[in-house]
Amino acid sequence: MTYSGLAAQLSARAAPAASTSHPSGSVQASLLERMDSAKLNADAIMPAPNPSQRIPPTARVIAIGSSTGGTQALEVILPKLKKTCAGIVIVQHMPEKYTTSFANRLNSLCEIEVREARSHDRVEAGLALIAPGGRHLVLRRNGMQYFVDVLQGPMINRHRPSVDLLFRSVACAAGRNGVGYILTGMGDDGAKGLKEMLEMGAKTFAQNESSCVVFGMPKEAISQGATRDILPLDQIAASISQFR
Repeated sequence: MTYSGLAAQLSARAAPAASTSHPSGSVQASLLERMDSAKLNADAIMPAPNPSQRIPPTARVIAIGSSTGGTQALEVILPKLKKTCAGIVIVQHMPEKYTTSFANRLNSLCEIEVREARSHDRVEAGLALIAPGGRHLVLRRNGMQYFVDVLQGPMINRHRPSVDLLFRSVACAAGRNGVGYILTGMGDDGAKGLKEMLEMGAKTFAQNESSCVVFGMPKEAISQGATRDILPLDQIAASISQFR
């Protein structure tokens, strides 16, 4: 099955019901599902990128992945960006019912527009799209433009949304037009996907240890050779701003 066919199939599936209408029930349900799930990789949803694929030059796409401590990191980075910055797609590990308010809070702090992603949203300059809690976010290209899909699907690396899946989709759709940043977080989600981005010609960066709340995801990405560029948190916004 092609990715587009799989995306349509996964998007059509109903979301799992939360154990209670209160947000804390969503957190508990998410933790239980993670504990009980097998550790699948991004192959469960999307094939690996093809190194021989030729992707024409386009506008840049910035992809950011974060987990523990990432909400604070994003509140440092995004308010420093101008409306001329490249389009941004973000996976922050969060349960359902939290990402809408988080995106709204960031939007109130930023010059750029920040909102929770919806399927078929166009990725464009001055806009940051955050994966909804409990859903995967993937990038796709249509001609010279980029769009996102929001998918249900299985957990990847015991996470939904998964940083690995987002980064793989950017590797496949954008190639050398992509720029990846892996920020503070526990575990290894995103390390493999960031390396796939690098292998497809993208620029890749990791947050340094001293500015991380948890130096898990960046450490794993560095150890796997997914990036050679390591930045403190207070330099990441300036790094993003150089890409158009």
